[in-house]
This record gives sequence, structure tokens and C-alpha cells, in this order.
Amino acid sequence: MSPMNRRRAAAALLGAALILPLSACGSDGEQDAAKDSTASPSAGAKGAKLTVLAASSLTNVFEKAKAAYEKAHPGTQITFSFAGSQELAAQVRQGAPADALVTADTKTMDGLKAETGTPAVIARNRLVIATGKGNPHKVGALKDLADPGLKVVLAAPEVPVGRYSKKILDAQKIVVKPVSQEPNVRAVLSKVELGEADAGLVYKTDVTSAADKVDAVEIPDDQNAVASYPAATLKDSGNAGAAAAFVTWLSSPEAQKILQDAGFQKP
Repeated sequence: MSPMNRRRAAAALLGAALILPLSACGSDGEQDAAKDSTASPSAGAKGAKLTVLAASSLTNVFEKAKAAYEKAHPGTQITFSFAGSQELAAQVRQGAPADALVTADTKTMDGLKAETGTPAVIARNRLVIATGKGNPHKVGALKDLADPGLKVVLAAPEVPVGRYSKKILDAQKIVVKPVSQEPNVRAVLSKVELGEADAGLVYKTDVTSAADKVDAVEIPDDQNAVASYPAATLKDSGNAGAAAAFVTWLSSPEAQKILQDAGFQKP
């Protein structure tokens, strides 16, 4: 090989040696971006498998949202884990593997600032009194829940809907002695559906989803409470880009229509 050819070969080898570290750096940078909960919503969105922790009151509507989202994002699979918001918070603190979180109150979400990205409220809700179909006990207002002959079930005070219930009852100086205090709003609704309770305080959307089994007694706005639903990515997510894309989508016109058709109010 001539000296000129030897120099050209050496230059080619040196160039290749320089390119490889640069390529590796680029790969690390992409991995770092994927781990960042503030990454572009479209990053990593294709073909991801997401686990979303969500408040129990979102059970029905999120199953519809899942179908719409997966149809619009082929290859993406969403698995929901529904529970009371306080249970979800405990799971996050214990390091449960998940990608996003949606709670039924801002207080619970605010207590997880170290574990989440910046939350955004995606919907609101209000409370109603759930009764058996046909309202056999003729419950007409909050004050009726104080009747000692009425079996009333409430959510536990550490549950968002339980806090909202306590807030509105205390404001009206109504003392209720529940026959049980449940771990989430779906359990309250179930007690009324099964006839194990005559009435219970739940979200309006819960009664809407079970309209064939229960009736709703409206609570006036000036006696009611507004529940806010914030959504956020989880910082330990292994699918940060895809999680951000889903959380962003929850505020989109498509997702908002699904939520509002189910009875949720605008954020």
C-alpha cells in the first residue's frame, strides 16, 4: 500500500472512531429525554404499554377513553388500575410501576409533587344523593340523611368523596351516622345498588353510569362541592413520552367530549 493510501486508511479509521462515541452520546441523550416527564408528548408514544392509576369514579368513562385513544394510537396499550385516590397515592409512594396518575382531588395530587410531573385538571364533578330506584324512602334533600331510620353509607373521610361529603354536611350542620364508611365511591354506589343502604353521597357521574339501578337527588350548587380531577405523569415512568402524550390527550376536544358525555364538567 502506498504512503498516500495508508494515510487515507488511517484517516477513515480515525473518523469511524470519532463517530461511534458521538452516536453513543446521541443515544444516551435520547434515553435521558425519554426519562424526562417534560419530554415532548409525541416522544415514545408509538407502541407503548402504559399503566395509568385512576380514581374509581373514572372507571366507566376511562374504558371508553381507552378505546378511543388506542384506536388513534395504533400499537399503544393502556392498562388502568382503579382505586380510591388515597390508595393510589400510597401505591405511588411505595414505587408501584405506573406511568400516569389521575386523582379525584387536587389535595392528593399536591401531596405527590416529588413523584409527578406538573398536573393539569382534566374534569370536574359534583355530588348527588344516590337512592334506590324509584327513591322508595322519598329522600329529597341533604337534611333527610340525618333521619335515624334511614340507612346511609358514606365514603371514608380520607377518600376525596368522603372529604367532600363531610364538607357539605358540616356546612349545613347536618349530622349523619352512616351504617358504613367505604374505601371509594364505587363501593358507596354498590351498597345502594344492592339495597344494603337506602342512600349515599356519590358523584353525579356515578349515578349516571348506573341509572338503571339507582336514582339521583340533586344537591343545590350553594350546598354542593366541586371535585377536580388532576392528571400527571409519574417521574419513574419507563415510558415518559407516551405517558405525557396520554395526559395531554385527556385535555383534547376528543377526550373532553367523552368525559362530558359521561356527565363530567369542563375543567
